[in-house]
Amino acid sequence: MKNVEIYTTPTCGFCHAAKRLLSSKGVNFSEISLAQQPDKRAEMMQRANGGRTVPQIFVGDTHVGGCDDLYALEQAGKLDALLAA
Repeated sequence: MKNVEIYTTPTCGFCHAAKRLLSSKGVNFSEISLAQQPDKRAEMMQRANGGRTVPQIFVGDTHVGGCDDLYALEQAGKLDALLAA
């Protein structure tokens, strides 16, 4: 399984929803809390091609996007393949 990273803030409902989906699939992920590590925001924006909102989700070297993008991959049946590749 590929390394999964998710940039979050503690009060973000979309962050919690994305983490719930990943956890329900048994995915171990690294959470980077921008509240605890505000210096990581610049890193996140660079990796996400300017994306400023959270969550920003990465599977390996692939930028998935946000929560809606993650759920769209799941509904299209493409998330498992991305995670397993």
